Amino acid sequence: MKLRHIGWTLLTLVVLGAIAAGVILAMNLRGEDPLPTQAESFNATPQLVERGRYLALAGNCAGCHTTRGGEPYAGGLPLETPFGTIYSSNLTPDAKAGIGGWSSAHFWRAMHNGRSKDGRLLYPAFPYPNFTKVTREDSDAIYAYLRSVPPAPAPNLAHRLRFPYDTQAALAVWRALSFKPEPFVANAGKPAEWNRGAYLVDGLGHCIACHGSRNSLGATETRLGLSGGLIAVENWYAPSLTDPHEAGLADWPVADVVSLLKNGVAPRASVMGPMADVVFRSTQYLSDSDLAAMASYLKDLPDVPDLTKAEAPTRAGAPIRRDASTMVRGAKIYDQRCAYCHGDQGQGASGAYPPLAGNRAVNMARPTNLIQVIAHGGFLPSTAGNPRPYGMPPFGQTLDADDVAAVLTYIRGSWGNDGAPVTQLDTMRR
Repeated sequence: MKLRHIGWTLLTLVVLGAIAAGVILAMNLRGEDPLPTQAESFNATPQLVERGRYLALAGNCAGCHTTRGGEPYAGGLPLETPFGTIYSSNLTPDAKAGIGGWSSAHFWRAMHNGRSKDGRLLYPAFPYPNFTKVTREDSDAIYAYLRSVPPAPAPNLAHRLRFPYDTQAALAVWRALSFKPEPFVANAGKPAEWNRGAYLVDGLGHCIACHGSRNSLGATETRLGLSGGLIAVENWYAPSLTDPHEAGLADWPVADVVSLLKNGVAPRASVMGPMADVVFRSTQYLSDSDLAAMASYLKDLPDVPDLTKAEAPTRAGAPIRRDASTMVRGAKIYDQRCAYCHGDQGQGASGAYPPLAGNRAVNMARPTNLIQVIAHGGFLPSTAGNPRPYGMPPFGQTLDADDVAAVLTYIRGSWGNDGAPVTQLDTMRR
């Protein structure tokens, strides 16, 4: 009887496992059209290629698929994740290493369904959870452009991921839980400009990849939208685009949003860190009409503050206690290192150095970006509208963790600023 019971238990587990595997397989195949069985006839007109070039800029494709000093779109860029390192693939038309043997249908399946030509499931470091919203017409245009770039024989590098993240089975489970292919659906209640902005921001621009929070499996929390997220491994924080205390744009003029995305600077903000790279490689090349569309959408985002960021006490007006000796130490460092550019009262210098008094980036709950800027420097992108931007030198070699904590605590507690003190533990994560 005991053996029979064990046998039935094993059989039940096998059946349940088979059912689960079937469900996971079905969920990984949903939304996939069968590939054409006949050879395709693809007409890559000069107009289509040029459109694809523009769309590839909008998606910042070269930012991940080109190494520093390497051949354009030849891949090989290491993308560090909490699960290991993923290397970007070769998108040039090389027949062996690149996509020379791909059809436009293969490329569309990668964009829309996250599956390679040989059927392998792709890792979402390639942001197909956003690219799935890209239209087939735009996918074909990007494909036409990539077929026009010089072929490069650089082989694709093997990813270095920890077990079990390096298995297709684990990736299939992740996709079943976290990914559903779906096209962009225009909001009938919004104007065409707003919908164009939504398409660019949520789809091709994949802004949520940085400006969205992620769960323990690395999937973006779409229900929270663009409410801010820590960029793993790089240790930069992409501020919330919905929260007026961080980087919300609701009260900005459209022209200022366009200037920030096109030039890297605006009257109330400038871009540094990973966003500087996005402006340098991508958004500065977009048309004013597309940038205005993005501004229209971003300005209309609902205010979704994430109270998990320990902001509630500050916003409620609770007094912040600061150690007097730390403030004295920070004031001395500021006077020696910072005041020459940012002013004795944190007023900055118009057109050159940003004011620190009343600066949203200074007062954010997370001091992550401030620590990065002091340690590694702050550099704006060089753009046509701001070809010679001012930058901030790094102080990581001259200021220790206690110094950085002290000067930031002083800055966040002076001239009307009311940010929480920065601790040595915060600065050691830089």
